[in-house]
Amino acid sequence: MPVTMRSMQDLTIDDHTITVPLVWGDDADARTLDVHASVITREGGDDLPYLVYLQGGPGHEAPRAFHAPASPSWLDAALAHYRVVMLDQRGTGRSTPVGDADLERGTDAVAEHLTHLRADSIVRDAEALRDHLGATTWSVLGQSFGGFTTLAYLSTDAPSLQHVYLTGGLSAVGRHPDEVYASTYDKLRTLSLMYYRRFPEHRDALRRLADLAEAGRIILPDGEIVSVSRLRSIGMLLGTNDGWQTVWSLLEQDPGTNAFRHDLAQALPFSARNPLYYVFHESSYADGHATRWSAERVEPDDFKADPTLLTGEHVRREWLDTVPGLRPWRDVTLRLAEFEWPRLYDKAVLEASGARGAAAVYVNDAYVPFEFSMETAALLPGVTPWVTSEYEHNGLRAGDVLSRLIDLAHGRRVR
Repeated sequence: MPVTMRSMQDLTIDDHTITVPLVWGDDADARTLDVHASVITREGGDDLPYLVYLQGGPGHEAPRAFHAPASPSWLDAALAHYRVVMLDQRGTGRSTPVGDADLERGTDAVAEHLTHLRADSIVRDAEALRDHLGATTWSVLGQSFGGFTTLAYLSTDAPSLQHVYLTGGLSAVGRHPDEVYASTYDKLRTLSLMYYRRFPEHRDALRRLADLAEAGRIILPDGEIVSVSRLRSIGMLLGTNDGWQTVWSLLEQDPGTNAFRHDLAQALPFSARNPLYYVFHESSYADGHATRWSAERVEPDDFKADPTLLTGEHVRREWLDTVPGLRPWRDVTLRLAEFEWPRLYDKAVLEASGARGAAAVYVNDAYVPFEFSMETAALLPGVTPWVTSEYEHNGLRAGDVLSRLIDLAHGRRVR
């Protein structure tokens, strides 16, 4: 379990790596993987309690900490009260990451491996890390998918959690993925129409781009021939506070220029850098179901007919053929789409968990539907919801969200 220490002005960063079972609860399975975390402490904060950060995704590592100014933006607020544990969730960052080289092991082996990387296993890793750090309890900050993982944590190990802070992370409990994705299309319809009311000329601009994509005439620097569905996925940007600015910039550019091609490549979601985000994204909403390309199956008729209605976090099967970086993952992804994922949450246990904390619930959330978030909030009476339209799904990074949640959780007046 190597530990390294780095100093960055008034921050100390201790790196911890532990070895854990790939398959928790099966002593006959000898496979292991490494789990890495960085513990960040401000000068004078050595006796503060721990706050573990669970990153959004799935399939993304935790952010790396920097100072002057603090990065990520919420770090200062956290360090005023806690030592912050940046956990690379299994399969990401320095926690035995999943990458293209793994595909040499074959479809069956890789697909089976990925079934052990979900929130329930991340919770087991977190518990092992908490024990490694010698903490009786700690608190959790869960952003988006990290909030989903926090709900799984409360379903199995609630006594380990002092406070929970969730930002856009109150997932649907007991719902089918089809219900969730149907709702997110409604959100993206509203966001698309709001955008076109503000910039009406851009609807025709998008339609022209869709015609070019249909003709195979938008080609990215890596050789990807952009499909219409791939082009429309820039709507994912509308789910963040400032993402509309990137959409505006793209639709103002000449599609024949290098600038457009490179900027579009940068703006598109589901890149090959983190293949897990695409490969098993829909599993994050599979609370006891197989997904079978849920977002694709429930696409509304008006979206099928109108290419100017932008889409968001809706993965498409055709990208396995059209996106060069995802093509190697075709067979694994198809296999996982048919996998019957186990249950993650238990309503009765959540209601009895005694969880304390606060949750930011974004009214216009394009990724985690507001209505289902409020259903889940009702299961956690000790977790105060802060319902706001001030921020979008990236509110944790865009504003002073964490300070408000900490104040709410501790009974202090919120500004």
